[in-house]
Amino acid sequence: MRTVAVPTPQGTGPVAVLGAPPRRRPDYVGWGLWVALALSAAFWALPFVFMALTSVKSRADITQSTTWALPQEWQWGNFAAAVETGNLWVTGTNSLLISVVKVPLGLLLAAAAAFALARLRFRWHKVVLCLFAAGSMVPIQVGLGPLFNTMLSLDLLNSRAGLLLPYLAFGIPYQIFMLYGFFRAIPDELEESARVDGASTFRIFWQICLPLAKPALAALFILDFVATWNEYAIATTLLTSQGNWTIPLAVQGFSTQHGTDYGPLNAFIIMSAVPVLIVYLLFQRYFVQGAFAGAVKG
Repeated sequence: MRTVAVPTPQGTGPVAVLGAPPRRRPDYVGWGLWVALALSAAFWALPFVFMALTSVKSRADITQSTTWALPQEWQWGNFAAAVETGNLWVTGTNSLLISVVKVPLGLLLAAAAAFALARLRFRWHKVVLCLFAAGSMVPIQVGLGPLFNTMLSLDLLNSRAGLLLPYLAFGIPYQIFMLYGFFRAIPDELEESARVDGASTFRIFWQICLPLAKPALAALFILDFVATWNEYAIATTLLTSQGNWTIPLAVQGFSTQHGTDYGPLNAFIIMSAVPVLIVYLLFQRYFVQGAFAGAVKG
């Protein structure tokens, strides 16, 4: 509140009278942030809006109307045609099965290895960590030729198991490198108090360290699921039959054989992105909660 000095008779001092509150200055920085956020959201949303509109248009609407015009007749049958033409149920099942097995298994192995490197003191553990870090930097394209020969010699070519093993090999080193720092940041007092109570190493890992790593695990789960679902280079090298195709190969096959059917093509792309969106929405809440919990100290 603002005070105003009012003159009084001689011999007495001024009397403070409550007045109107001071006028707030405009928050130009906040407005600028909101404008930047709105522009960024618009740039990200425009391609999806274009795909959504195109997926429900007929060929005549696509060729005759403007890009952002609403369709004259909503062609919801494009989605059914895309499912049948692109064999979505088979390719989607293949991608979902590989992702559901690979992502949790890879995170569990990476968490166990990172815990051993961070909490168990043994000789040359930093050298082992450097090897994992170097493994996470190897481009996938470098190993495609040897990988094809290896899977061929093991009789795992054109199979889900043959695709699952390289995914684990290329994904685990990066996850170990990320989880190592998180486990190192856990106070030693927690582990010491647990050992005093008789807890084994496995129990410390499973009941103490792993729950504390939930924010990092949630973030890695999202990133790894998206990367596995959208992986193309290894899949196109190892999978030869259409019955074992994953979603990226199905999208490529659809665009190659039916590239002029823009309505069903965009409908197929939208449906192929739905599982990724569901996983992101499910795990984002845990990631945000963990991030805020780690940022507040009481």
